[in-house]
Amino acid sequence: MARYTKAVCRLCRREGTKLYLKGERCYTDKCAITKRPGKPGEHTQERRGKMSDHGLQLREKQKVRRTYGLQEKQFRRYFKEAERQQGITGENFLKILESRLDNVIYRLNLARSRPEARQIVLHGHVLVNNRRVNIPSFLVKEGDVISIKEKSRGLAHIKEILETNEGRGVPSWLEVDLEKATGKVLGEPRREDLDMEFEEHLIVEYYSR
Repeated sequence: MARYTKAVCRLCRREGTKLYLKGERCYTDKCAITKRPGKPGEHTQERRGKMSDHGLQLREKQKVRRTYGLQEKQFRRYFKEAERQQGITGENFLKILESRLDNVIYRLNLARSRPEARQIVLHGHVLVNNRRVNIPSFLVKEGDVISIKEKSRGLAHIKEILETNEGRGVPSWLEVDLEKATGKVLGEPRREDLDMEFEEHLIVEYYSR
């Protein structure tokens, strides 16, 4: 699958909000949103007039898709799956995205950003219920135990991550022991525990056209 390989800070500037794609940098004055507010490119002047409903829906869809680092085909597939489930489609959709293994690694503070979490999973550093899983899109479920391999915990960059993230909280549906680099899924992701402000109803409207 093709991945976005350009400067990710441009994505934050395009959406006009922090997507937290650069880890610690996003919390400092070096953040692109802080240093260079406004859209990227030569012509940064904002369009005049009110954005159309379709434009608002598209921007919200792109913001969520870029936050989780997904390509359009996979993003749409998750939405179709959410539609088939009982309950509110928008909330179902966000629960699926939150349940991805790369996102869970990030939310457990075992990575400083979702892109970094994806890389950690792909490189085979992660165990789910004591079995190696190197698929970022793997969906966790209640009761799953996620951990960094014991051998991998000795790597310099893993140690740095754990030290950097020490003391940071996790959402209520997860628990973590950073000393052991281990976490557990206590239940389903909850809408109120999201670390970003999303208007998922706009995404539902976008795909329901």
